[in-house]
Amino acid sequence: MGIYQDQLLPRFQDKVMNRKSAAEARARVCSGLVGDVIEVGFGTGLNARHYPAELTKVVAIEPSALCMRLAESRIVRCRVPVALGGLTGEHLDLPSEEFDAALSTWTLCTISNLEAALGELRRVLKPGGVLHFVEHGHAPDAAVARWQARFEPLNKRLAGGCHLTRRIPEMIERAGFHLKQIDSYYFKGEPKPFGYTFEGRAVKG
Repeated sequence: MGIYQDQLLPRFQDKVMNRKSAAEARARVCSGLVGDVIEVGFGTGLNARHYPAELTKVVAIEPSALCMRLAESRIVRCRVPVALGGLTGEHLDLPSEEFDAALSTWTLCTISNLEAALGELRRVLKPGGVLHFVEHGHAPDAAVARWQARFEPLNKRLAGGCHLTRRIPEMIERAGFHLKQIDSYYFKGEPKPFGYTFEGRAVKG
């Protein structure tokens, strides 16, 4: 699984996550970001073209060296300075209350210890800082949820640890955030077990 995870999966995800529908969601989630932003799960920089002019810098958290290499051309074209700030969201070697906002797009499903990562994001956000997110997770329909539970073990192996059954809004709230806005829907073009989506913003409590 080493070559697959390290070399093949980042290239595959770069293509799959660069679809028009995903770009539209990225644009919505990035809208309203201001100041200094921490982006957890920077990936191959697919959000970079959607960063608003009001950003002063982006600190990227990304464990994959290949993803950062694939992102280089997007970072060069980006109007906002981008710097690598760490390899894992579960332990951020960054000052507390440093950032105005945090950004996560299809990342919270893959982090092993999500509670720790959300706690770290809350720590490094300024009072009133906002987490912008779009994530997939546990569907409300019982039949779909059953398929998610069946598929999840294999999906975690093939998709970089991606969980299908996480109740993302609830986990964000338990970490000390207050949901300011939340939309949930089945993502267009995705099979339902893989596409139930949470899109929203949460304020540091």
